[in-house]
Amino acid sequence: MALATANPGFASAEESPADAASTRPASSFDQLPADQDVSDTVIELAGWVVASNDSEGYPFAIMDKAAAQVFVFDGDGRLRGAAPGLFGSAVGDHTAPGIAGLALAEIPGRDRTTPAGRFVGGYGPSLDAGRVLWVDYDSAVSIHPTATGVPAERRPERLASPTPEDNRVTHGCINVAPSFYEQVVGPAFERGGVFYILPDESSIEDVFPEFAQSRGSAGGNG
Repeated sequence: MALATANPGFASAEESPADAASTRPASSFDQLPADQDVSDTVIELAGWVVASNDSEGYPFAIMDKAAAQVFVFDGDGRLRGAAPGLFGSAVGDHTAPGIAGLALAEIPGRDRTTPAGRFVGGYGPSLDAGRVLWVDYDSAVSIHPTATGVPAERRPERLASPTPEDNRVTHGCINVAPSFYEQVVGPAFERGGVFYILPDESSIEDVFPEFAQSRGSAGGNG
């Protein structure tokens, strides 16, 4: 099942991958810049999640670090919303050992990564921020609204810029606009869900082997 059948708003079944990549998601809450495309990988991964029931009917999100995009879906594949996101300032897909026990200021610059992979997350307590939406508790990665924080980081301005080039600024967590969090992210994941984060440097085959295998099989049958 392609994403087109799960959510016709992305692309029609007759469209080629190139056409699909340039199709804007039909969403009731779309904050992406008007001229930004959606990658083939995002479209195909969303379709595979629904077709394979990989999220087991739970809501899921796909995060494209390179494009600084966040997509939130219901468990049946309906797109709830799409928006820009801020990600770890360091390019990379690893999680440094012991990072969850460090204060933010203690995290070395090279380890301020947003890890790639499939994570089962949900709301839970934190040491200093109350109840947060954990993407991966073990690596201390959460998704939360952008706050002013350190003024020099200009996080709201980075999030509002029309390109992804300045969206790498966090210590590893994912930031989205408060309105997107309150109206889309928070309600979708109130009872937990699955988060898929695309890699910076690792291959899709290494990060999502079953998805990659399905793409290969589909290509072989064509």
